[in-house]
Amino acid sequence: MLSKLIKIVFLLTVFTSCFSAFAQNNTLEYYQDQALKNSPLLKDYQNQVAATKLDSLGIKARYKPQFGLNSSGVFAPVIRGYGYEGSITNIQTFSGVVGVNQSLDSKRYIKAQLKTLRIAADSIDNTRKISEQDLKKSVIGQYITAYGSLQQLEFNQQVNTLLSKEEKILKKLTQQNVYRQSDYLTFLVTLQQQNLQLSQSRIQFQNDFATLNYLSGIEDTTSVKLQNPQIQVDYVPQISNSIFFKQYGLDSLRLVNSRKIIDFTYRPRANVFADGGYNTGFIAPWLHNFGTSAGFTLTLPIYDGGQRKLQYKKLNLEEETRRNYRAFFIRQYNQQIAQLQQQITGNESLIKQITDQLKYSERLITVDFELMQTGDLRVADLVLAINNYLSAKYLLTQTNISRLQLINQFNYWNR
Repeated sequence: MLSKLIKIVFLLTVFTSCFSAFAQNNTLEYYQDQALKNSPLLKDYQNQVAATKLDSLGIKARYKPQFGLNSSGVFAPVIRGYGYEGSITNIQTFSGVVGVNQSLDSKRYIKAQLKTLRIAADSIDNTRKISEQDLKKSVIGQYITAYGSLQQLEFNQQVNTLLSKEEKILKKLTQQNVYRQSDYLTFLVTLQQQNLQLSQSRIQFQNDFATLNYLSGIEDTTSVKLQNPQIQVDYVPQISNSIFFKQYGLDSLRLVNSRKIIDFTYRPRANVFADGGYNTGFIAPWLHNFGTSAGFTLTLPIYDGGQRKLQYKKLNLEEETRRNYRAFFIRQYNQQIAQLQQQITGNESLIKQITDQLKYSERLITVDFELMQTGDLRVADLVLAINNYLSAKYLLTQTNISRLQLINQFNYWNR
């Protein structure tokens, strides 16, 4: 008796654990969070932004006084009259000095270099935001696809259960000669087709769900029930505030700053230096060879063969390209937003029509099942009603999924 009780408890435990595994509900937000968390590309962009900040610190450090210790020693002996000229080598020398070097580049030039890095960092961060939107769009789109497959699977399961129940009733009526054997076989073929459709929809959902996990970076393959993606048409900002438009502004700033950098490279550049230490050739009195020195360097470009003008022309070509892309983007952006709004409205109108049609199809099937039990129905009419209902239901599911996908595409531009 005790062993039977233990077996019952064990079976109940296994059943409960299996049920909880398949009854788990995952939301769209869960998959979005996992995808953003696991994306190596987004982490790469974050590291690139951090690297540009370090480069900025490097530029600032480069324009601080640079200290260094330089030491050297040479011994060139003359043996029996053979050796290097002593007046050149001093036979033996030793030097050990501490030097300091300071660039005198203008603060505006330094600011221009730092601005180059800030623009680069802003550009990388903006690219990260766009990539984040791309990833969200892909995950949401796949979630909608998997949810649609799940909806179709659950619907096929319900229809299969209903038809299996009616098949038993029809089989008894056929045995009672209320219906002919051919009528029963016609209905049985419809049931078998529905079984095949159920198997196909199950495989389709498994594939779509596996793709969703793949995009989100999730290794778990346990089947779950996906919740309805509650997405609505979101607010789309003015194009000038969009991250997709911001890049054109950053490119403009980069080109203007590049022109400044070119101008600064053709201005005079000065550098001062000083050192102090010990420098001797070991010629008496060598103990007095401690000292210091100081100096400066000045660089003034005079003629570069016209390279400056060539660089200006390249920047002008880049600016023209930027303007062309900017104008093309504005036209496409406005056209796409208007087109998506029109398609969403059309899908919503179609959904209402299909829903009305489904109500009539459901009523017709209910009446047909009642007539079938009394033998007052042609099975061919019932099969036709069932196929019409299945087609309408499938069309409703696909139209709703299409509407959600259009909303996803529309909301892609909302940042």
